[in-house]
Amino acid sequence: MSNKSLYETLGISPNASEAEIKKAYRKLARKYHPDVCKEPECEEKFKEINAAYEVLSDKEKKAQYDQFGDAMFNGQSFSDFSRSHQDIDLEDLINSIFGQGGFGGFGGGGARARSSSGFGGFSGGFGGFDGGAHYQQPQNLDIRTSVTIPFNVAILGGSHSVSINGESFDIKIPAGVKDGEKMRVRGKGHAQGGRRGDLYLTIHVAPSPEYQRDGDNLVKTIDIPLHTALFGGKVPVKTLEKEIKLKVPKNTKNGQKFKVKGMGAINRKTKAKGDLYLIANVVLPDVDTLDPKLREMMDEKLPKEL
Repeated sequence: MSNKSLYETLGISPNASEAEIKKAYRKLARKYHPDVCKEPECEEKFKEINAAYEVLSDKEKKAQYDQFGDAMFNGQSFSDFSRSHQDIDLEDLINSIFGQGGFGGFGGGGARARSSSGFGGFSGGFGGFDGGAHYQQPQNLDIRTSVTIPFNVAILGGSHSVSINGESFDIKIPAGVKDGEKMRVRGKGHAQGGRRGDLYLTIHVAPSPEYQRDGDNLVKTIDIPLHTALFGGKVPVKTLEKEIKLKVPKNTKNGQKFKVKGMGAINRKTKAKGDLYLIANVVLPDVDTLDPKLREMMDEKLPKEL
């Protein structure tokens, strides 16, 4: 059985050094990355390159591959093995191959095959091959779950504490993250055989009692005293970032909208910031608390019809 298909995938010889393996991998990964190469075959090629590098960049796995060759792919060439798993994305493919950290096991039906180099039953990551040479799917070490973060953390970014598998740790939330976005935290999945999977989080943003988000813009209702609405003035407004003074023109109507440029959420793709819209809620005083003379005057002088 040939043991050169991984080397051919990276375009290197079996005698290539660690530096040559890494150099070849980086060159090919840049060339075939789906964000760069839009041809239909690029995604498949990218999977093969990553899986080949996963073996050849690890001294122990490389030594095992050099000894046993493509037999670990259940009689298929490495390329054929990758093509037969097209429905698996890159992360799932890597996990299916290296999910348990070693090279499966040969057994059943008779004496157990053992390596002269002391690998015993070859327990670990390529799942295993039983006496009938059937591939055994290894355990996926990744964890997929969801987490709810405060509204202000979603807008401003920051750290948020999560607890997984009895372990508590902080994750970094980028500013501007939206509800439903996904994050990957490396090395925080299940642990087995010296390996750890990754943590995949779906982000949910808790509602805010003060703000609504409209794309990258924020909307907030603010109270404005009747005097300020009638005669104009400035009112203090606490925003997520800082306190500002809003200039209110005279004759401001209830529901009137004011725009504060650049105080919305940041767009993670364009890095541009949205705006903050403040909606006026004109607060009417309790007429019974007014000075009697003022109350009498208002009763006489204020228009009684629109």
